[in-house]
Amino acid sequence: MKLYVLVPCFNEIKTINKIIQKLIKLKKNIKIILIDDGSTDGTKEFIQKNIKKKIYKFIDLKKNYGKGYAINRAKKFVKSDSLVIIQDADLEYNVKDLIKIFNFLRKNKNIKVVYGSRFLRKNFNKIYFSFNKDIIRIIGNKTLTSFSNFFNNQNLTDAHTCYKAFDSNIFKKINLYENGFSFCPEVNTKISLLDIKIKEIPINYFSRTKEMGKKITFFDAFYAIKAILKYRFF
Repeated sequence: MKLYVLVPCFNEIKTINKIIQKLIKLKKNIKIILIDDGSTDGTKEFIQKNIKKKIYKFIDLKKNYGKGYAINRAKKFVKSDSLVIIQDADLEYNVKDLIKIFNFLRKNKNIKVVYGSRFLRKNFNKIYFSFNKDIIRIIGNKTLTSFSNFFNNQNLTDAHTCYKAFDSNIFKKINLYENGFSFCPEVNTKISLLDIKIKEIPINYFSRTKEMGKKITFFDAFYAIKAILKYRFF
């Protein structure tokens, strides 16, 4: 079974080659769709010169729209009756966990959506250090996950994880409208409305800091809440 790996990136010149090489070395039946979201730091030029010919598809967005928009642009290149997973380009997630999720979906065909959880079956110390000792982000993530669970009747431990994997037929069925990081709450809510259960698997994680290139901000929490209410009730 084919696995489509969607890799949205924006200004990731320091990590883009490493993450793509890690994916290529997996030597699985994967098709990498790399979407440059209007990078201005040389990432786009590096991809065109060194990576483009080694992957399944490169999508060059002329300006920065946001993660959700980039993922939505890749949807038409994903074929039916396959699997699809999202992979950030920043090396916070371990590609070995990507394969663990892929294998789980392949063996459990009755399960259609799997998330890699950064919290599941971990004690606080491990979570604290994996989030680079950023207690505010930990509290914020857990608060937003609880908010999402309440309105979507779900029981997730990590609603905003990058590692979201789908049966491609489900993924292609979901109409996406959010351009930015609100893609996550939009997807969670629409999966809930389809009455599809999300299975979580524990994964490894080590967060970057803002100085290292972390892009999510405090305001994204408000956009996430807005997206949940918007797609749940309107």
